Amino acid sequence: MGRFSLVLVWSLCLSLCMFSKPTSAQLKTNFYANICPNVESIVKNAVTKKFQQTFVTVPATIRLFFHDCFVQGCDASVIIASTGSNKAEKDHPDNLSLAGDGFDTVIKAKAAVDAVAQCRNKVSCADILALATRDAIVLSGGPSYQVELGRLDGLSSTSSSVNGKLPQPTFNVNQLNSMFSANGLTQADMVALSAAHTVGFSHCSKFASRIGNPVDTTLNKTYAAELQQQCPKNVDPNIAINMDPNTPRTFDNMYYKNLQQGKGLFTSDQVLFTDTRTQPTVNTWASNSAAFQQAFITAMTKLGRVGVKTVNNGNIRRDCAVFN
Repeated sequence: MGRFSLVLVWSLCLSLCMFSKPTSAQLKTNFYANICPNVESIVKNAVTKKFQQTFVTVPATIRLFFHDCFVQGCDASVIIASTGSNKAEKDHPDNLSLAGDGFDTVIKAKAAVDAVAQCRNKVSCADILALATRDAIVLSGGPSYQVELGRLDGLSSTSSSVNGKLPQPTFNVNQLNSMFSANGLTQADMVALSAAHTVGFSHCSKFASRIGNPVDTTLNKTYAAELQQQCPKNVDPNIAINMDPNTPRTFDNMYYKNLQQGKGLFTSDQVLFTDTRTQPTVNTWASNSAAFQQAFITAMTKLGRVGVKTVNNGNIRRDCAVFN
């Protein structure tokens, strides 16, 4: 009887252990403490080196992270290269404008991590992208924050999976809220993350309809005239326009001050001020940099938790652009 009881207790323990196992990956800031203890400084050094070569490193890396997380979660699936049999996420029309410097930043950081024997093939590309994004924000004057780690890399990347998953420059607040909500993000998170445009750039085609005939009435007239000069008809499609006309190389709250003056480049930027639901938040963060930075950190941390892969549906890629 005693032996039977012991077996029963053991079986019960096994069952409980199985059912109490978390269904989603548990991210933590010290995930690599015993695996690759210097991973953060290794990535930071690689990002800094890339940043010294070109400022585009900053907006390119931030945007890469956002486009990755909104499609199948933060799993570095956006970095996968297409093959003859698979058109990957990066070749979807919405991703063709992702600057190559963002991809290169992650690939260089991955090479630096793997150059350390203890770390080789132990750190996911998804985590390297998350760290590189934080480092890019800091290098451009933005807030520093602890990055939760422990993501695995995705096992799938298809162009079709991008359809309808990324916000468009023409979106209104309802459309923005709906898309962000689908990723567990609030309206405040959406307004905070939109401020990444403070260091972004765009091509003329993305906002041409706002400066045509007639000019969008929510656009500052002087600003509209400047944009018309920068983006004449038949302009080179590769011409890049700063999204923040005042401090384009500084990660700050100028984005919100610009919106107050009708200087949001996209419709999806300016609606944050013209819509009465989001205007109070814009006004608060335009005058309170510390409050904006805290909200941005909160939103970035929540974004980094979207669709994290576990051992059941992820692994650590040896080459960020190719499945193992």
